[in-house]
Amino acid sequence: MYTEMIEMVEVSPRDGLQNEKTLIATTDKIALIERAIMAGARRIEVTSFVNPKAVPQMADAESVCEGLPLRDDVTYIGLVMNARGAGRALATGRIDQLGAVSVATDTFAMANQGQTSDGSVAAAKDIVAMARDAGKTGQVTIAASFGCPFEGEVTEARIVDMAAALAEAQPMEIGLADTIGVGNPAHVASLVAKVRAAVPHIPVRVHFHNTRGTGLANVWAAVQAGAGTIDAGIGGVGRLPLCAGSCG
Repeated sequence: MYTEMIEMVEVSPRDGLQNEKTLIATTDKIALIERAIMAGARRIEVTSFVNPKAVPQMADAESVCEGLPLRDDVTYIGLVMNARGAGRALATGRIDQLGAVSVATDTFAMANQGQTSDGSVAAAKDIVAMARDAGKTGQVTIAASFGCPFEGEVTEARIVDMAAALAEAQPMEIGLADTIGVGNPAHVASLVAKVRAAVPHIPVRVHFHNTRGTGLANVWAAVQAGAGTIDAGIGGVGRLPLCAGSCG
C-alpha cells in the first residue's frame, strides 16, 4: 500500500554533476543548492567525499560544504564510500546525514569502491555507526539493485539479504538504486514489496535512471509498493559512464 506523503531527495549537486567532464565552479554548485532550496527541496545530496583522482568533479567537497546556506529546515547529505570519506564529511560540521553505498555484485563493487559486495555491506554498516556516534543520521543505498553493468541480472533474494544485513546497523532508510536504468515497473514493485516485508521497520527510498524511458513509471510502481522517498535531479541532469546511453 502506498504512503500518503512522498518525500523527494534532490541529488543533482552530486549524482547529477559527478560525471560532467567540464569542472563546475564551486560557486555554481552552491548556487544550484540554493535554488533547489528556493524550489522547496529539504533533503539535498550536496556532494560526495571520494578520492578526487577518481571523481575530479567532487574534489571541492569541503569547499561546497563551507558555502552551504545555514538552514535548520534542510538536511544536507554527503555521499561516502568508506570510513575515511565519512570522517571528512563529519569534519566539515555541515553534513547532517551520511549516505553510504553497498553494491549488489562483487565485480561492480570492486570497480566502484575496491571491495567485495559483502565488504561494501560491512563498510556501510560502519559508516552508519560513525554517523550515529557523531549525533548525525546515516542511510544506505544498495547500488545495482535491479541489474549490474558487469554481471547482468541480480536476484531479488540477494537484495533482500543485503537489506536485512544492513538493517542490523539501524540506518534511517535503505535505498534501492537502479544504477544503470534497466528496471521495469513489475520488477520494481516486486522488489520494493519484498524489501519492505523483510525490514518493515526501515523506510525504503528508490533511485531510478531514465535510460529506457521507464523512470517515471518505475517511480509510480515503487510508490504503490510502499516506497516513501524518491531521489530526483533537477532537469533530469546526470549520466552514467558505465552504461552507454544512460541518462538522469
